[in-house]
Amino acid sequence: MTNVRILIVEDEIALAEVVRDYLRSDGMEVELLSTGTHAVETVLAKRHDLIILDLMLPGVDGLTICRELRQRSDVPIIMTTARVEEIDRLLGLELGADDYVCKPYSPRELVARVRAVLRRRPSGGQATETEAVRLHIDPEKWRATLDGADLDLTRREFSLLAALAARPGRVFSRDQLLSLAFPDDTEVFDRTIDSHIRNIRRKIHSKTDWDPIRSVYGVGYAYEG
Repeated sequence: MTNVRILIVEDEIALAEVVRDYLRSDGMEVELLSTGTHAVETVLAKRHDLIILDLMLPGVDGLTICRELRQRSDVPIIMTTARVEEIDRLLGLELGADDYVCKPYSPRELVARVRAVLRRRPSGGQATETEAVRLHIDPEKWRATLDGADLDLTRREFSLLAALAARPGRVFSRDQLLSLAFPDDTEVFDRTIDSHIRNIRRKIHSKTDWDPIRSVYGVGYAYEG
């Protein structure tokens, strides 16, 4: 992936350098910052294509940086943290990061996440369709098709898939999915989400091996179509 400029804001220098080397081997240009003090100014001045942002930083923390950037830029942000519990808290704060990764992580996985986020940026809209498998979600008809074949989703399954697909790559907690997909449905609970996800996956897997829904351990789900 050439002509892509990445900024890594990470105070663990050895980790940042390993990630930098992996990204460079994938053809990307990478800049490192070990503190958060000048992160916002650097992003705005140099117009990076994506930021890998640690939560705990000397100077200015990642939480503050993310908030400030979202007021002034739509640059993709992948936030990293050493504790999975922090991811759940960050989701509740609605910071607007594009993805969250918990340490320790595989540099290869992080590179894959970077590529996935960058691929999603040019596309938009409410309906979702992928070129590879042609999953199409039609909110007006309450219909989801895969390669033209109806997935026969229930109304609740469709609502859940549509809520996830409306924000590709965004990690949602179960509580957030309840609010988005079932705001007036008092018979759906947080753990019911898991059952509906299993049913959606089963219906997709009946037609293809592709799985568009990523499970984030201890947190929730993201649509990776």
